[in-house]
Amino acid sequence: MTKKFSLMAMVAMMSATLLFTSCFGSFNLTRKVYGWNQSVGDKWVNELVFVVLSIVPVYEVAGIIDVFVLNLIEFWTDENPVEADVKVQKISTDKGEFTITTDANGHKIRKAGSDEIVEFRFDRDENAWSLEAMGQRLPLLQFVGDNQAKVFLADGSTMTVSADKAGVTALQQVINHRAYFAAK
Repeated sequence: MTKKFSLMAMVAMMSATLLFTSCFGSFNLTRKVYGWNQSVGDKWVNELVFVVLSIVPVYEVAGIIDVFVLNLIEFWTDENPVEADVKVQKISTDKGEFTITTDANGHKIRKAGSDEIVEFRFDRDENAWSLEAMGQRLPLLQFVGDNQAKVFLADGSTMTVSADKAGVTALQQVINHRAYFAAK
């Protein structure tokens, strides 16, 4: 009886160390499965795939792996072995249907039926956003300190603005002023 009690006590303590570490993680594996499901087709196909993945228990298994393995690893190492979320959206406009893929580095936009991709990328080292299309990179803005941004204008010049309403208004005035004279 003592051996059985000791074994149960040890299992209970080990379970408690795993369950009560307050390791609420990012659930990247489950989010990846969900993101893939969103990108399969239209809303009816996505719903059908969702039901099948729930019956087969793909979502459930991904959730269990996240809870008991990946989120624990993330809690103790501050890194999740599954890379960050990739979100896929389809948008229909009068110009066509577009697929927007968002990941930790920015956004990729592709028009249906086209191989051309337009990317808005964030470079963490430079703390800057850029536009990449047709093999060219165009810088858009670079954050300077905590409350300013250096904006790259269409004519090649730059303007440093504050990261608040006043800075946005000043930038709009410069752009509108240049557009007014360009139209003349």
